Amino acid sequence: MEDKGISKTEVFRQLKEFKKKDMTHRSGKILGSMCTCPHPVGLRAYQMFLESNLGDPGLFKGTKAMEDEVINLLGDLLGKQDIHGHIITGGTEANIMAMRAARNSAKLENPGIKDPEIIVPKSAHFSFKKAADMLCLNIMEAKLDSDYKVDVNSIEEMLSKNTVAVVAVAGTTELGKVDPVEDISNICLENNIYLHVDAAFGGYSIPFLTEIGYEFPKFDFELKGVCSITIDPHKMGLAPIPTGGILFREKKYLDAMSIETPYLTEDRQSTIVGTRTGASTAATWALMKYLGREGYKKVSNQCMEITKLLYEGIIESGFEVVTEPQLNIVAFKSKDISVDELAKRLENLGWAVSKSSYPRAIRVIVMPHIKEKHVKAFIEDLKSLNL
Repeated sequence: MEDKGISKTEVFRQLKEFKKKDMTHRSGKILGSMCTCPHPVGLRAYQMFLESNLGDPGLFKGTKAMEDEVINLLGDLLGKQDIHGHIITGGTEANIMAMRAARNSAKLENPGIKDPEIIVPKSAHFSFKKAADMLCLNIMEAKLDSDYKVDVNSIEEMLSKNTVAVVAVAGTTELGKVDPVEDISNICLENNIYLHVDAAFGGYSIPFLTEIGYEFPKFDFELKGVCSITIDPHKMGLAPIPTGGILFREKKYLDAMSIETPYLTEDRQSTIVGTRTGASTAATWALMKYLGREGYKKVSNQCMEITKLLYEGIIESGFEVVTEPQLNIVAFKSKDISVDELAKRLENLGWAVSKSSYPRAIRVIVMPHIKEKHVKAFIEDLKSLNL
């Protein structure tokens, strides 16, 4: 750092130079990200509450009241009004919190557990590996069925006296698949095991799509065995980054991981981070109030309609689709071009796609910033690669 600062004009000139190197969602070229253009209403609300700190809620009582209302709104969306939780940074933090709550709750009930284990699908997000590493958990990977959903029999075979949590996914990161959560819920109820549902991606679309006629399996708090759910407003919820959500069926799960905070306005704290912006909460509240169910139904349906267009266009272009999309993700590959080479050629044409690991394929997520014109342009480029 220099002794004397530079002018404001120069600061922003240099910032613009950095910004020029970034891709933008609005360009329609980002096809491999689960984030999207934040809605203007959410941005404005976010900016209004940049000073608020939910890590010290007694100083920001209005923001705390708003967070409580948001959690109730999300709970209502996911099958239970009387719910507990927080708006946090995203799915990774939410999943780590859920595993911490599960581990601590299990140890309270059974202090003899020495080697706690969690069972996750092979399709689970990598955040569970972080959670296992941070919380000293053994992680067991359940097999997937032929449609890339978790195999329930595999979960049952892995259950042991050390199992503290089972994870199911509602909208897998790589393929957008929804696991058979109802079957898993029954297993967890029978064995008194904590069930966490990672609905970071699907949580903001499955309920709305169901209301307009799409068919999805049950996945939320309507199922008695579900103890917690991850849901990310900064994905299909259109909130600014970073905005995630963690919801718990009962307050005891938050209590199980809370610690004393002697110098703050709240006696105990259960979140991983201490200082926690209220801006994310404000954006989530504003968007849920502004868009309502009708607005989110429209957003979700548009993404599915464009997904169908993409799916059909990929097949017509001579590429092999891995599986019929259940949510707004399409994965495909070529018979003649390796996945890595195909990704490189698409990148050279300006498209930012990602690659799934199981199965190995090109992965495209049709987020709200992807319009019909973008998909048509992408399909044309695909056709040119397959000539």
